[in-house]
Amino acid sequence: MPKFADIRAWEQAELLMQPVFIRVLDNIRKQLEQSTWQGTYEETPIWPEGIPAETQEIVTQLQQQLATAPPGEVEEIEEQLARLPSPQMSYILCLKKGERQITIDIWQLCYQICFRNYSPVLNSLDKDLVVEVDTSLIDETGDVDWLRLDEKAKQLIEQIFNSLSPHRVNAEEEPGG
Repeated sequence: MPKFADIRAWEQAELLMQPVFIRVLDNIRKQLEQSTWQGTYEETPIWPEGIPAETQEIVTQLQQQLATAPPGEVEEIEEQLARLPSPQMSYILCLKKGERQITIDIWQLCYQICFRNYSPVLNSLDKDLVVEVDTSLIDETGDVDWLRLDEKAKQLIEQIFNSLSPHRVNAEEEPGG
């Protein structure tokens, strides 16, 4: 989880993260439609440090019960879950092409868009490294600048797919040009 300088930065990130997530997924979908890669998504729980495996298992079982519980049991299960720690969900894009497989953490992509000069490697190594929100993604009224956001997300996702297929020719380029 990124570390913020102050509450204002956290509020700005909170404003941006869901729109960033949506634009990342949409741009991945667009790239997958044009590529020979097959993409699937996996959800992986990330637990806070120090949560015993037994507690993690209880929470997982309760979450599974909640999904199929009859209406009369839902409230009781939700109350039990409210008293227990819960994981943050990580979303992983799994790309496959023939024997080649690549996994990409969707939240890391979102962080690269939402924050200036974010580095997944440096930020994972230094837990005290403070992130800086890319305020160019917020317009003068304090709302999300959807055009700028989409442009930045598209650019990052295109870079990733271009790096996976280094000999790919852009649709706008003439062969041999």
